Amino acid sequence: MEFATLNNGIRMPMAGIGTFLLTPDEAEASVKSALACGYRLIDTANAYVNEKAVGRAMKQSGLPREEIFLETKLWPSFYEQDDAVDKTLERLGTDYIDLLLIHQPAGNYVAGYRQMEKAYKAGKVKAIGLSNFTPAQIREILAICEVKPAVLQTEVHPYSQEKELKAFLDGEGIVIQAWYPLGHGDKALLEEPLFAELGRKYGKSSAQIILRWHIQDGNIVIPGSKNPDHIRANFDLFDFALTDEEMEKIAAMDQKKRYYTSTPEMLKRYAEMVPPVDDQK
Repeated sequence: MEFATLNNGIRMPMAGIGTFLLTPDEAEASVKSALACGYRLIDTANAYVNEKAVGRAMKQSGLPREEIFLETKLWPSFYEQDDAVDKTLERLGTDYIDLLLIHQPAGNYVAGYRQMEKAYKAGKVKAIGLSNFTPAQIREILAICEVKPAVLQTEVHPYSQEKELKAFLDGEGIVIQAWYPLGHGDKALLEEPLFAELGRKYGKSSAQIILRWHIQDGNIVIPGSKNPDHIRANFDLFDFALTDEEMEKIAAMDQKKRYYTSTPEMLKRYAEMVPPVDDQK
């Protein structure tokens, strides 16, 4: 395992499992499988409606709580609710969250950030950050925050490497975390000849080559899967390293091609949407 050191000194694993689009049963099984094969970073969110399942899987793993880095995200419709963090802790069945993010720059996200700062100061959260924020929105938070964001979770993959954004974040001491690290399953990306060539050289799949590139480029990765074989393979990244020349070849693949772009209309819907948190098993 390799780690990133956040701007408050907390160490965060560079590779973990995401639970986006997983049902509670799927999330529980996937997290149990991931923890059994060595993962220690788990990513979930209020909006995924599987936090209770993630909490159950953590307990069933038998691992001490302090060995697991648990990350979740506050949803916009909860930003102004004073008990949003406490309810999140209750669903997860834990006394603290290792990393809590503002999920979307929608609604009153400044109020949401203030809630996270309060939870951080109370020891309920070990680090806080942002998800899907633009540089302008990040600067807005930096201008008013008392606790600096430690992580930005956003879309990053070889076709959208976000080089300018990363340079800005590096200057602010903010670590980037990639969702869609494999390009949302884009066959064109996974079938790039360079990845097949490197896969043959290292005895790895194209997906493993891409995930290794992320880690060496400083991106924390959280690929999601409900397939135990894929879960195991997505963590088998630490017995090889790409050369500087190979990293440069992948860097040249950047097309600034995103699969997700929010719009004002989408952000308005996010602010109005209330996840069915009480329906979790």
